[in-house]
Amino acid sequence: MSTETQSAPNFVLNQIREELEAGRAEKVVTRFPPEPNGFLHIGHAKSICLNFGLAQQLGGDCHLRFDDTNPAKEEQAYIDAIKEDVEWLGFEWAGKVRFASDYFDQLYAWAQHLVREGKAYVDDLSPDEIREYRGTLREPGRPSPYRERSPEENLDLLERMRKGEFGESEKVLRARIDMAAPNINLRDPILYRIRHASHHQTGDKWKIYPSYDFTHGQSDALEGVTHSICTLEFEDHRPLYEWFLANLPVPCTPRQIEFARLNLDYTVTSKRKLKLLVDQGVVNGWDDPRMPTISGMRRRGYTSASIRKFCDMVGVSRADGGMVELGMLNHAIRSDLEDNALRAMCVLNPLKVVLTNLPEGHEELFEVPGHPARDDMGTRQVPLTRELWIDAEDFMEDAPKKFFRLAPEKEVRLRNGYVIRCDEVIKDEAGEVIELRCSVDLDTLGKNPEGRKVKGVIHWVSAVHAVPIEVRQYENLFLEAEPDRDKDVDFLDHLNPESLSVVQGYGEPSLRNAEPETRYQFERIGYFVADRHDCTSGALVFNRTVSLKDGWAKAQKKG
Repeated sequence: MSTETQSAPNFVLNQIREELEAGRAEKVVTRFPPEPNGFLHIGHAKSICLNFGLAQQLGGDCHLRFDDTNPAKEEQAYIDAIKEDVEWLGFEWAGKVRFASDYFDQLYAWAQHLVREGKAYVDDLSPDEIREYRGTLREPGRPSPYRERSPEENLDLLERMRKGEFGESEKVLRARIDMAAPNINLRDPILYRIRHASHHQTGDKWKIYPSYDFTHGQSDALEGVTHSICTLEFEDHRPLYEWFLANLPVPCTPRQIEFARLNLDYTVTSKRKLKLLVDQGVVNGWDDPRMPTISGMRRRGYTSASIRKFCDMVGVSRADGGMVELGMLNHAIRSDLEDNALRAMCVLNPLKVVLTNLPEGHEELFEVPGHPARDDMGTRQVPLTRELWIDAEDFMEDAPKKFFRLAPEKEVRLRNGYVIRCDEVIKDEAGEVIELRCSVDLDTLGKNPEGRKVKGVIHWVSAVHAVPIEVRQYENLFLEAEPDRDKDVDFLDHLNPESLSVVQGYGEPSLRNAEPETRYQFERIGYFVADRHDCTSGALVFNRTVSLKDGWAKAQKKG
């Protein structure tokens, strides 16, 4: 199992290196070809890191090309978000942003070429009939009754399709390959469909749009892509990819290599299902911090470096390695934040403490590090006053022997400050603890007097100087490790009703000017980030990124 300091094997990188060393390739050109029909998720992050990483490591180029062949589901907002995600992850694409629609004229000319060669035909079968005629894995397909149309008739019908003379689903253009092929993808696949939809790049120029299979390989060839890296579900499409390249006058022939996709537990990565979560209001948009989208993870406080590290830890293999534990991702995030997040003290469940032996108006400042191991992060001023807030969980009236926090007649150290002793517990009429009266030992700053053992340390903030904050605490969106495994059960039935809770707390004064996307360790609580949209000087909003405890790393050591 990979650990923080180990990278898992990458068979694609090893294969291409061997090709370069053997002189079978000169310059490596890869591409990342997302569909602009939703936001990118953690699975896309693996593909981005692989494709752009190969180009970086091997001195090549990686193109960003949008597979924009379905205008009914595509939006400019998705294009903008995808570009932002790639840049945020730390990668640059070679040249301009490319679109499959840039090649629509050439693709149409190549479709005409196949028709002239007798290798494509216009079919009048309905979508249901096409599925029926295609056959099954055990039974061969049947040829369409329109399969023997002449090239001249097919060219005329194709041009009339292009001009918009027919309705949607009335006709399609199909390749003429082999209806008895064991690989169903070769049983006369569809090349063009009629769609009376305006396109975000080409406007109303086209009434027909090419299929993904017809677009993908030829776009690669036109761009000089040497290696088409895709996930394993496209392995059965590779013979078709190669058939098009072999039967068209393309300028080069890229090589397709498949790798195992990333499957993360307690997560769904189907864009259709993610869109359903957004459309039904289960989450607050594509960048909700509970979403596995790159923008959602960014908003939750994940760093680009930690996501890249996680993808490196997962590695690239041909074999489906099953589910990757969410704990591994959290480990990568936590490791990065431990080294790079500022420190601050916050109280999320406030309980008042009055230091009775300090006078009214008492105030002193403790200068403490912005990070215990990073001098470059400076220092911060933490004020101590007579009245403080502590977390209610740090007090117990009937404390067991191993409870090392505050209890009646027990001592505890204020983090970065003095030792205090609980002398009196104040309760309301319902018997709830509402205040603690404590005394402070002013001779205990930075040391423990000889013969005195104080094991507990708690965090706190000055009640006078406390900054009100809103904290959004996130848990897994799903209660099941594989929420969409059972096809007979709606994945929405596995939603966690407590995936988000919002609390109002208090933070130390250094948080007053927290900038959006600044990451903190709230000492003794966890890692948090100032929300990139909602955190302002007038409303401090923080999202919980990850807890302090690293159960995954502990399990790896035991293993």
